[in-house]
Amino acid sequence: MTLRKTATPPMGWNSWDSYGTTVTEAEVLANAEFMAEHLLAHGWDTIVVDIDWADPTARSHGYNESAPLVIDEYGRVQPDPVRFPSAAGGAGFGPLAARIHGLGLKFGIHIMRGIPRIAVDRDLPVLGVEATAMGIAEPGNACEWNPHYVGLDHRLPGAAAYYHSIADQYAQWGVDFIKADDMLWPYQATEIEALSTAIETAPRPIALSLSPGRDLSAAHLDHLRAHATMWRICDDLWDRWDDVEANFARLARWAPFAGPDDWPDADMLPLGRIGLRAERGEPREGALTLAERRTLVTLWVMARSPLMIGGDLPTSAPETIALFQNDDVLEVLRDSRGNRELLRENDLVVWTASRGDTRWAAVFNTADEARDVPFDTRSLGLGPAPASVVDVWDGASLSVEAVHEQSDAARGVAPGSSVVQVALEPHGCRLLRA
Repeated sequence: MTLRKTATPPMGWNSWDSYGTTVTEAEVLANAEFMAEHLLAHGWDTIVVDIDWADPTARSHGYNESAPLVIDEYGRVQPDPVRFPSAAGGAGFGPLAARIHGLGLKFGIHIMRGIPRIAVDRDLPVLGVEATAMGIAEPGNACEWNPHYVGLDHRLPGAAAYYHSIADQYAQWGVDFIKADDMLWPYQATEIEALSTAIETAPRPIALSLSPGRDLSAAHLDHLRAHATMWRICDDLWDRWDDVEANFARLARWAPFAGPDDWPDADMLPLGRIGLRAERGEPREGALTLAERRTLVTLWVMARSPLMIGGDLPTSAPETIALFQNDDVLEVLRDSRGNRELLRENDLVVWTASRGDTRWAAVFNTADEARDVPFDTRSLGLGPAPASVVDVWDGASLSVEAVHEQSDAARGVAPGSSVVQVALEPHGCRLLRA
């Protein structure tokens, strides 16, 4: 088998923003069923169980020191059978994956780099080789923020065998997608290569997502392309405008390198009902305004970032769910080229993308006040005289007027081009098509 690459950016749901370390099987299935009924037809097809699914003592707002992770005799984490009843009797995630596959969806899990400390403390054997957990562990390369794992010493063959053993087990369970954490900050090149190799030889194609992406340099691009399906370009993103605004610069740097098969990832969409039992905040319908939510989705789509919804789908507001069902917007994600930033000046940002004769321009207002701005259609990448300009979000046509002389009404537009007036809410955007 090979590492599963994707022709378009992955789209799905992840449990982290809503449930942190505590999600249950019933909650995963509820979101999967909602996705199958309401979002699958729009391209959303992956359900991901995030971190600490092996911890029976998991809680919101943090990690537990010395957590009694559920592991097997070879030091491999297993789903907590209390939160995931179908995992009882050593079944692992196999039954849950089968249920999700039966809905027409893909199944994904979060894993941590390295090996559980509890396996090292018990010095458990590594499957298939004459090695033990203590012998292959590298305590000096432990995760800085999760106390449950230490790194592997890949100078020893048993370390590779351990990664092969977990990749094979995940494939047997029916896993389609792995989010591997603690890989990119600091950049763990040897661990990335070892896990990628193990996935490539597993008996099922599995997509590999790498996290967390803090301070990630594009100097790693070739290595990332060789060993991952997608990779984070930022730290965890929450429902704060400052988090969204910071990704404008990151996506401008990374978007020209996106796809096919390789996807810089701007992190999950903290949209909908989040914080139910999460790491951060209390239960809420994300704090971003509706204009900011639309800006977030538009920027991610224009940059062709993977889309992973963080909100609990069944309890999210209808206006948020509607953001995920606009096929004209999602068309840009799936089928556009030349995606890049054209302009960033005076709290205005412009992005462009195209497909054949179709041109898209996204105009963003990062200011705290509403604005009404005349744009030269050429500056938007729409040409000097587009026949029509449509706002993709609502289907409304914008007036396009030919400019024959300079005037305040078309300030900054020279004769021979056209002007389009763009009204923008605070932190809002317009996604235009010509």
